[in-house]
Amino acid sequence: VQLQASGGGYVQPGGSLRLSCSASGFTSDYYAIAWFRQAPGKEREWVSCLSRADGNFYYADSVKGRFAISNGDIRGTASLQMKSLEFDDTAVYYCAARPGFCSGYIPESQWNYWGTGTQVTVSS
Repeated sequence: VQLQASGGGYVQPGGSLRLSCSASGFTSDYYAIAWFRQAPGKEREWVSCLSRADGNFYYADSVKGRFAISNGDIRGTASLQMKSLEFDDTAVYYCAARPGFCSGYIPESQWNYWGTGTQVTVSS
């Protein structure tokens, strides 16, 4: 399975961006996709995850109400719509995938597949 994240860029505080994740190689809907992010000088943190099969999704408290994760129409794709962006949202965003479901936070060590990151910079 290979993943690729895209859609990052520069945005002013309060602005919006939409990230996309494309995972090739899944042959069924029995998988989950997550977004993580890593800000300069900080540990990588979990942002959100989504189970393809049942559509359940979960968010970190820091992004709840501002970010929305969704399945794409094509198997292996997902998006992260980010609104009301804040300076603290500046980070490299990564998508990850694993067989099965997500039911909330799952440590990064348990995500089997990772894509390259996409930079999101919130700056005035």
